[in-house]
Amino acid sequence: MMVRVLDIAILGLLMDRDHHGYEIRSRLRDRLGLWANVSFGAIYPALARLERLGLVEVVATTARATALSTGSLSGERASLRSRRATNGLGRRSRKVYRITDTGRQEFLVLLADPATLDDSKNFSLRVALAKYLTPTRRVSLLERRRRDLVERLAEVNAGADNYELDDYARSVMAHAAKGVELDLAWIDDLLSTERSKQQTFAREAK
Repeated sequence: MMVRVLDIAILGLLMDRDHHGYEIRSRLRDRLGLWANVSFGAIYPALARLERLGLVEVVATTARATALSTGSLSGERASLRSRRATNGLGRRSRKVYRITDTGRQEFLVLLADPATLDDSKNFSLRVALAKYLTPTRRVSLLERRRRDLVERLAEVNAGADNYELDDYARSVMAHAAKGVELDLAWIDDLLSTERSKQQTFAREAK
């Protein structure tokens, strides 16, 4: 499941523009805000797999210097002379990836597939990339999540009524219920906005 979610995230970032692996890792954190601790050990195998499947392709290879900053002017000059003397040796290549037409099609299929809607992180990813969904699919996504949350809230409230719980355990259940209620309020706001957009588009189409 996690593999597919990471695939969606990578393909979603590449829908905007080409990226190399380091940029993908940074944007997963800074733009999507979902994988603060995602490692290159997960990203590069995912990119290699997507490339084998024909969903992404390497379009350029850039050189990346491996020398570190010395912190002094004389040291920087010596480092520069050394790099010039080696004619670029001591640099490692950095692949730049681009999503293919097949990758774009697969991304839209994966994004609309409800199979990975099993937790809040996966759902948050879909919302972050929802601009690529049609209005109808966005509403369907939100309605499905809302149904899941309503069921979850009922389960939490039922657990809180367990007479065997002590005050501490009951407070944890109450806290969980408030979290679900906040998520429901968020979903309701999003649904209201999407339905309002649909009504506006329908009126303008007449």
